[in-house]
Amino acid sequence: MKFEKSFFKNLVIIAVPIILQNLMQSFINMLDTIMVGQLGATEIAAVGLGNQIFFILNMILFGISSGAAIFIAQYWGKKDIPAIRKFLGLALMLALGIAVLFTAAALIAPEQLIALYTNDPAVIKSGGEYLRTVAISYPVTAVSFVFAQAFRSTEHVKLPMTATIISFAVNGVLNYIFIFGAGPIPAMGVTGAALGTVFARLIEFVILVFTAYSRSYEAAGPLKELRAYSGYDIRRYIKIALPVVINETLWGTGVTMQNSIFAHAGTDAIAAFNITGTISQLTWVFFIGVGNAAAIIIGKKIGAGNADEAYEYANTFAVLMPLLAIPIGIWLLPLSKTLPVFFKVEPHIITQASIMLLLLMCTYPFKSFNMCMIVGICRSGGDTVFAAACDVLFMWIIALPAGAVAALVLHASPWIVYICILSEDLFKSVAGFIRLRSKKWLHNVTV
Repeated sequence: MKFEKSFFKNLVIIAVPIILQNLMQSFINMLDTIMVGQLGATEIAAVGLGNQIFFILNMILFGISSGAAIFIAQYWGKKDIPAIRKFLGLALMLALGIAVLFTAAALIAPEQLIALYTNDPAVIKSGGEYLRTVAISYPVTAVSFVFAQAFRSTEHVKLPMTATIISFAVNGVLNYIFIFGAGPIPAMGVTGAALGTVFARLIEFVILVFTAYSRSYEAAGPLKELRAYSGYDIRRYIKIALPVVINETLWGTGVTMQNSIFAHAGTDAIAAFNITGTISQLTWVFFIGVGNAAAIIIGKKIGAGNADEAYEYANTFAVLMPLLAIPIGIWLLPLSKTLPVFFKVEPHIITQASIMLLLLMCTYPFKSFNMCMIVGICRSGGDTVFAAACDVLFMWIIALPAGAVAALVLHASPWIVYICILSEDLFKSVAGFIRLRSKKWLHNVTV
């Protein structure tokens, strides 16, 4: 393991801006939920389910950009800028095409999409209104997503953070104005929350792209170089990235299935589940940041030809993440006490959400190891097939069926259903530990 000063210095430089960026993104999502939460449980459920469509898109975008980031991080270790740009361009083309399809579907049939998760007419109506508006932002969000991942992989981590912070501030102000009304602007409820998000994401896009090109970032090449990929490059990308895209798509679909299970268990159950997810994001962003930093640091070492040092770094992250998960997870205890302040819902919904947060806290060491292993270690080494299998199989074979039986057959309490959903992380940890020790995850994709 590599517990040395230079390791921690490099980790802090890369991870902290990513953590702050993801924290701001979580606050943006949280703003919608908290402000809409002042309107009632139906509105919370509507926004939560409306965001499930974006969540699926987000997972696909993460898969596309993560696949490109494997190449970008390793080519960054070799300082091969033309190769970085062509894999960025390939990811941009794919991401934009997928985002346009999602936007079209959300504009044409928003209520039908919400009806996939719930049969509550009020939730379907409000969720459709939210989705129809927020979907306008999907294409610019896709471009921002891919560029941000490329900038992080080339160790330009401050710009994505800054763009997100400004976006957060804009979203907060506009959310308040559009949701509750101010001056000549009428109160628009859930539609106002969506409109605020649209403006915030557009501003984030402008800041991110304009600044990167004005400062001549390595990845920010001209269109000609972004389109310089060949058929051979596409085949290489597909071999590595397709399992990641499938992984993220199936995982994201699995998470939406979790929402569907809770939604069919009742509006109160899905409200408690959405509240739990909103609060947990405030702590989980730390592990997202460290996991992404691990991918950059390990990938750079592999690309530079330092396989032994990459393995030592992987072991370090695998030990460090669960250790840090204990004190960070404990923060969910005081956060659970703040729920009545932020969410104007019935006391029994608050009680269920509080219990879920305590259960989540107990699984944090396992969840953090899995995040590090799948996103940070396996993907940085090009081991995307195992990462996909580990991340998806236990969810679909064990957790989702158990949760569905508990909710829809046994009609168990929401917190019992949540235990079933969380069970996948125990199995993932065992499989991930065995893979880490085998070294079969370590591949140089640039040769």
